[in-house]
Amino acid sequence: MRQGIVRAASAMFLLGTLAGVSGLIGGYPIYGGQAVRYLVAAAILLVITRVLGLRFVRLTPREALCLAGLTLFGLVIFNICVIESTNASGPALVGTILGTVPLWLALAGGRPAPRVLIGACVVVAGATLATGLGSGNLPGLLWALGALVGEVSFSLLAIPLLPKLGAIRVSAYSTALAVPMLALVGLAYEGPGMVRTPTVAEGLGLAYLALVVTVGAFFLWYSALPRLGPGLAGLFAGLIPVGAIVTGAVLGIAMPTAYDLLGAGLVIAGITLGLTAGRSRTRAQAAVSEA
Repeated sequence: MRQGIVRAASAMFLLGTLAGVSGLIGGYPIYGGQAVRYLVAAAILLVITRVLGLRFVRLTPREALCLAGLTLFGLVIFNICVIESTNASGPALVGTILGTVPLWLALAGGRPAPRVLIGACVVVAGATLATGLGSGNLPGLLWALGALVGEVSFSLLAIPLLPKLGAIRVSAYSTALAVPMLALVGLAYEGPGMVRTPTVAEGLGLAYLALVVTVGAFFLWYSALPRLGPGLAGLFAGLIPVGAIVTGAVLGIAMPTAYDLLGAGLVIAGITLGLTAGRSRTRAQAAVSEA
């Protein structure tokens, strides 16, 4: 339980740093940069699987379909929707919609304990406040809803795969499969110029996104998900805007406002409330075992 909490919190916080670091590669072709990011991440993860002696696992048709869906919706379509929603109406709208992820994951986990459900609602309120409702339009909203589907798919479609493949192989297989998909999107949107030699700042930004946000965060999240379940793990998705706030402050992009800090406080309070349900359930199970 404790390892799951630490890993889930770390994964979502690191994912939140993506927004601030993405500013370093703002001039790089968007979809080409995503393809490069996942190519580097996949190479690193595949090397790790070889070093650890993790052999290739043959998937059943159902498992292969889950992996393809995870990659298509959770990685490729998610990134496309976030980028297009941001272009259509700015980052606030998509950030607010993604702030509801804890609630959807809590509901997807079956019958959530009341405290998990209430905690998820508090996390959603905090994430929304930290992100800022801002102004939006219909295209931005539709793209943001697509991103929401992708983010939920990123977790739910991984659950059937994790017992057989483990966190590292799920991360490695999905990132490797995403590369040709994103390359096709890049060619369609940006043409042959989708990839070029990055500047020093762009290279550092791409390296951070590949190594920390993709390799590190993916492994941490997929190793936490089986330990906590989607309901409890989903609470930590509220830390995404908190990671963005901290990154903005550290990089000097934007200092947090009172609303940012209040939102972050609500997120932490909601997570704490939701986790008390998990602790109560663990104690009850322990009491039954002792009896």
